[in-house]
Amino acid sequence: MSTISTHTISGVPILEGRDLQVMRGGSQILDVGRFSLSKGEVLSLIGPNGAGKTTLLMTLCYLTKAFRGNIFFKGKRVGEEYPVREYRKSVAMIFQEPLLFNTTVLENVASGLKFHKVKKSSIEGIVDENLQRFGISHLKDRSARTLSGGEAQRVNLARVFALNPDILFLDEPFSALDPPTRESLIGDLEEILRKSRTTTLFATHDRIEALRLSDRVAVMNDGKILQMGYPEEVMNCPANEFVASFVGVEMILRGRVLKERDGALVASVAGHEIEAVGNYLPDEHVILCIRPENVTLSNNFSGAQTSARNIFPGVIEKITSLGLYYKVDMDCGFPLVAYVTKHSLESMSLGAGKKIEASFKATAVHVLKAKG
Repeated sequence: MSTISTHTISGVPILEGRDLQVMRGGSQILDVGRFSLSKGEVLSLIGPNGAGKTTLLMTLCYLTKAFRGNIFFKGKRVGEEYPVREYRKSVAMIFQEPLLFNTTVLENVASGLKFHKVKKSSIEGIVDENLQRFGISHLKDRSARTLSGGEAQRVNLARVFALNPDILFLDEPFSALDPPTRESLIGDLEEILRKSRTTTLFATHDRIEALRLSDRVAVMNDGKILQMGYPEEVMNCPANEFVASFVGVEMILRGRVLKERDGALVASVAGHEIEAVGNYLPDEHVILCIRPENVTLSNNFSGAQTSARNIFPGVIEKITSLGLYYKVDMDCGFPLVAYVTKHSLESMSLGAGKKIEASFKATAVHVLKAKG
């Protein structure tokens, strides 16, 4: 799984939001102090339902009327230095449900170009290019009402890409599709974004989609951005316990620092000592975050050489198939989880109730200060 796309990012913000706030029914549903999107970048907003992702998209698109704060497009303040009408022409938004006209696929893809008064002589070539781009040339004479969900979303995307927007906003466009259709469409979009370098802000609650498509990710909850950074940074160094749980850290252990020296520490977790990297003082309460893919299993108990500083005997509680790999839940005096391949599962004869040895490096433990 790739976590960094091959987009070339200029680093110059094409879009900035400052002090953005949205109120609904007397309650604040969005509070984002600073947000920026660079030209050529794909940035994903991830978070649970109700986190504020759609509200932020709608606000940045200028589709939410009642909001506080400022939006800057290419360095100019929208609404003052840059007309809202012109800004809306420069961006495009795709929702979960395709919004198509009751006409042919060809007419749907051409509709935006006609609305923007593109020369008639240019429309046919642009439409054909985008029908081919999304693999729907054979559907051009079909009525939009007869399309499947995946086909309809491809038409929707083709219509938007035909306009060549400065910024593309995607609001969970794959969530209503079945897995094979979703996988096919994501694969095509990944390639198209890589080639076109279209600046994109993508909202999703699926972290795998986000990791696959994005240069950066931002985790949202309760209308706030909790952490923004490169995918591997957010995945491996979550800013707090919520982010850790949302990005797939299966083991979030609470402990107390016993000793610390030169950036290395030993913490007590359920009476067991775990070595980690971090600058925390003795007696401080901490949270240890460990990803399953960083846990190694062995059943020989031979004391063989290993660079791992943390080695614990345990008992397998259950094994769950996750398709391409297996999730192994263990009791090592505290809960541990590991991911293994089918080959490893069979070669070690792993099963519920079997004794096992689990190990992980001190550098694989991300330490957070515990609240309270």
